[in-house]
Amino acid sequence: MTRTDRLYALVEELRAAAPGRRSARWLADRFEVSVRTIERDLGALQAAGVPIWADAGRTGGYAIDARHTLPPLGLTVDEAFAITVGLGRLATSPFRDAALSASRKITAVLGAEEARRAAALAGRVHLLEDADRGGAPDHLARALRENRVLRIRYRDAEGRETGRDVEPLGFIGKGQDWYLVAWCRLRGGVRAFRGDRVVEAAPTGERPPARTVRAEDLEIPYGTLRPLSFE
Repeated sequence: MTRTDRLYALVEELRAAAPGRRSARWLADRFEVSVRTIERDLGALQAAGVPIWADAGRTGGYAIDARHTLPPLGLTVDEAFAITVGLGRLATSPFRDAALSASRKITAVLGAEEARRAAALAGRVHLLEDADRGGAPDHLARALRENRVLRIRYRDAEGRETGRDVEPLGFIGKGQDWYLVAWCRLRGGVRAFRGDRVVEAAPTGERPPARTVRAEDLEIPYGTLRPLSFE
C-alpha cells in the first residue's frame, strides 16, 4: 500500500469508527506499519486541516469528526491540477481561506510523485490580474452559509462610504471581481456589492426573511449569468 492509499484508508477507518476511537497501535497493526509511521501520517492529515484529534491515556486514541469531512477521493494528476488551478482563481474571492485550506489538503493526500507533477503543471499556469484589486473581508462567505444579516461599510466607485445592513442572497464572479448579491435595507432592494469595496463586514446574528432573487433584479448591463454546476 502506498502512502497516499494509506492516508485515504486512515481517514476512512476513522470515519467508520466515529464517534469511537482507534489507537495508534491498532492502526499500525491494521495497516502493517510502525506506530511511528501512523503517527506521522495522522500528523500530516491534521496539518492539512482534517479534523482528527487524539485523547491521551490507556483508553485514548484518534478520532475524526465525521460530520465535517467527506470521504477521500482518488484524484488523478490531471484532476488535482485542474482543482489547483480552480482554487488559485479564488485568491481574491470571499472563499480564499477555504480555497487555500483545500489546496493544502489536496497536496497532503497526494503521493510525492503525483504532488510533484501536479505542482509542476500548476507552475506553468499564470493569471493576469489587476495589481490594485484587494480581497473581500472575512464574514462575507460565512454570512451566506450561516444565513445571517451583515452590517457593512461600503465604498462606491466615487469613494463615498455608507453603512448599511444587508441580507446576503448569493455571489457573482466576473473575472477577478466577486460581488455579494444582497437585499439592501438602506435602499430597499437587491444590490450587488463588489467584494474589494466592502471596507468592513460584521455579522449581526439576525436571520433574514426568506427572499427570492431573479437575474432581472440585478440589472447587470453585460455578460451572461451562468449558474455554478458540476454536471
